[in-house]
Amino acid sequence: MNVFAKPSLTLDEPIDQWIDRGLLVANRSRARHYLAVISYYRLSAYTLPFQKGNSNHQFRSAITFEQILDLYVFDRELRLLILDAIERIEVALRAAMTNVLAYHHGPHAYLDVNIFDTRYKHAWLVDKIRRKCSESSAEIFILHYRHTYTYPELPPVWMVMEIQTFKEVSVLFSKLRHREDKQAIAAIWGLPDTLLRSWFRALSDLRNICAHHSRTWNREFGSRPQIPRRVPDNWPDLSTPLADPRIEPTRRLYYQLVVIEHLLRVINPQSTWHWRLKNLISRYPDVSRAHMGMPDDWVEDPFWRFDGDEPGAHS
Repeated sequence: MNVFAKPSLTLDEPIDQWIDRGLLVANRSRARHYLAVISYYRLSAYTLPFQKGNSNHQFRSAITFEQILDLYVFDRELRLLILDAIERIEVALRAAMTNVLAYHHGPHAYLDVNIFDTRYKHAWLVDKIRRKCSESSAEIFILHYRHTYTYPELPPVWMVMEIQTFKEVSVLFSKLRHREDKQAIAAIWGLPDTLLRSWFRALSDLRNICAHHSRTWNREFGSRPQIPRRVPDNWPDLSTPLADPRIEPTRRLYYQLVVIEHLLRVINPQSTWHWRLKNLISRYPDVSRAHMGMPDDWVEDPFWRFDGDEPGAHS
């Protein structure tokens, strides 16, 4: 039996440990401050790319604490940028689900067990919605419905969709039974519903990773967006070799960024999200693109539409 025997550390002890391993710390009080507000354990994950890779965790030559902090800040800004995009995709999916189900099956469509796959636990769904609606902290529009109407007990689908998480809405989409429902929702993006199910599942997982402030830039993801059998126009070349050939691009972040950009263009053809992504990555040239599954020359790919001036650059 292995027993955990690592001692708790003060704020100064990890700094001494890093210095002993070769890290350059120019401002000790600054490093101590960030360990106090970020924590040693969280920040230590960002030291790994700067180490030699041996069991002693020695740093490569001339690595500074500021480089580690910059990588942490980059990852934080990247998560916020991703959350901004996924919010718009989530809202669009909620709207599509609401419009199609209400039009095809009426205001309380979700109460009809027959619109879902027979393997789906419909009773669990209804019970979960009932519990959400009965909470004293429920949304004001839910409280208004409860105080105004006695039947049906639960509110209409357009209210219910607003209290579901992205994960819950994506699962609902994947469990729809009727092909005409799934196709009508998928038609908004002009993609097969099977492909969108995969994409929404992966993006809902990515959204939760970002919302919980977890490391994102060099993560290997468990749920991967399916690659289209018939790729859309100007689809990026995902076979481009990476700086580190051991990395599988479809398991990394870059492919999810491609999926996000493709979905955003339908929601808002004038979206400048891709420019914001380019500017963020440009501000951190030392961050490894390969660990995101991103080719070094990704901006040259026609998919990203960087062939003209940045919107607003001359305004």
